[in-house]
Amino acid sequence: MRLGKRILVFLGAAVLMAGVPPGQAQAPAGPDRSLEKVKIDPDGAPPPVPVAEIIRQFAAKESEFRVARGEYTYAQTVLVEDLGRYGDKIGEYRVVSDIIFTPEGKRYEKITFAPPSSLKSIGMTPEDERDIANVFPFVLGTEDLPKYDLEYLGRQAVDEIGTYVFSIRPKRIEPGQRYFQGTVWVDDRELQIVKSFGKSVPDNPKKGPENLFPMFETWREQIDGKYWFPTLTRANDTLHFKTGGGDVRIKIS
Repeated sequence: MRLGKRILVFLGAAVLMAGVPPGQAQAPAGPDRSLEKVKIDPDGAPPPVPVAEIIRQFAAKESEFRVARGEYTYAQTVLVEDLGRYGDKIGEYRVVSDIIFTPEGKRYEKITFAPPSSLKSIGMTPEDERDIANVFPFVLGTEDLPKYDLEYLGRQAVDEIGTYVFSIRPKRIEPGQRYFQGTVWVDDRELQIVKSFGKSVPDNPKKGPENLFPMFETWREQIDGKYWFPTLTRANDTLHFKTGGGDVRIKIS
C-alpha cells in the first residue's frame, strides 16, 4: 500500500474467501475471531515422525488442495475503509467479486460490484491485489518448498485442533515475485494449513514510491469435510512510512 496525503489515519478492511462447490449454496462465513498478537509457545516435545517427513506429507496434501480448489467457485469481498481521527469514515475501497479457478489453476475474477475508490490516505497497488489473491490464502505445496526455509517450532492446539507449528521465510527474493513470511499451523491429522500469521514480502521496491504491507492472520475452515479453505483474513498493524510523513494504521476485520 502506498501513502497518499500526509495525515495519520485509521484504515479498516475485510477480506472473505469461501470455497463452495459449483451449483451449491455459498458456505457461511468463518467464525468471528479477533486478531490478537500471536504467541508462539508450542509444546517442545518431538513429533511422532521425523520433521522432514511431516513437511513432505503436508506439502503434498497442500498441493492436492490447490488442485481441488480449481473445482470450486469463490465469493470474495474486499473492503478498505479510511477512518478519520475520531473514527469517522472519510473514504473506502470496495470490490465484490466471484472468483473461479480452472482445473489448470488459472484464476478468473468476475467483479460484481466495484464503485470508484474514495480512499484519501493510501492507495491500493498491484502488489496488494496479488497478495489478496495469492498470499493471504497461503498454500505451501510441494512445488513451493524449494522457495522457502521451514523451521519446526513444536505442537500447539488451535481451537482444540492439534497442529504442528512451522516458521517460514523465503530463501531468496526474486524480482517481481511475492512471498509469505511468518508462521503456519498445520493440522496434525489432515496435514493442511489451518492458520497462518505473517506478512507479504518484499516491502519496498528498489525504485519508486514506498510500498508497505501489514502483518495479517488468515484462518481456514473445513468446508466440504475434506479440504480446509481460507475463509477469514484480518490484520491490525501500523505502516511506518519514511517518506511523505507519518504512520498509517491498517486494520483488516
